[in-house]
Amino acid sequence: MAKYRLVLLRHGEGAWTKENRFCSWVDQKLSSDGIKEAQNCGKHLKALGFEFDLVFTSVLSRSIQTAWLILEEMGQEWVPIQSSWRLNERHYGALIGLNRAEMALNHGEEQVKIWRRSYDVTPPPISESHPYYDEIYNDRRYKCSDVSQENLPKAESLKDVLDRLLPYWNEKIVPELKSGKMILISAHGNSSRALLKHVEGISDEDIINVTLPTGVPILLELDENLHPLGPHQFLGDQEAIQAAIKKVEDQGKVKSAEK
Repeated sequence: MAKYRLVLLRHGEGAWTKENRFCSWVDQKLSSDGIKEAQNCGKHLKALGFEFDLVFTSVLSRSIQTAWLILEEMGQEWVPIQSSWRLNERHYGALIGLNRAEMALNHGEEQVKIWRRSYDVTPPPISESHPYYDEIYNDRRYKCSDVSQENLPKAESLKDVLDRLLPYWNEKIVPELKSGKMILISAHGNSSRALLKHVEGISDEDIINVTLPTGVPILLELDENLHPLGPHQFLGDQEAIQAAIKKVEDQGKVKSAEK
């Protein structure tokens, strides 16, 4: 029997996910499909009998909106939500706003896969001349974070994401888990991958092949030492989930008409 259970997920499809662009810290709402994904996730979790005591999100709207929609579908709108930039998506630096397929055409699919999925490769940093620099760094949500704005990242590897996420995991989330609360984390592709890497002890080499589809809940069952009792479980139709994973992986490939 699991001592602790935790549900983790990547938010529903965002507007820029649909356009195959690096969204990162640019604040985007869910697409119409993303809204449906979050609602279906809530319906599925309700059917499975999950009752949450606390929800953690990033400070980006697509993460928070996903949590709202899930709780609404479950009839658990009253459940408290805590948000932190430490659960944000990976900061993709100068790549923010660029189309992944076009980049694969220009730089090669392998390079784009390294930028997207590798553990310790950092993309070029964002500069003040970047079209989304001011939108990100003048945003009021970062003026009340636990670090000064000048110390916020300008680009991150997955390792950097894990480094800034771990203090929040250890100091905020773990104590709530150990108090017996059932927790939902509505995060992002890379903050979720970083957390899975830590909890499951996934190697630096193997994490490149871990892909998370949008809007699919992941169940983690842990022992008293927060060690996994088995591999993480995608909850839902497994055939549909595998198709969704392939769709995410194909985002970094040249479109067939361009090859």
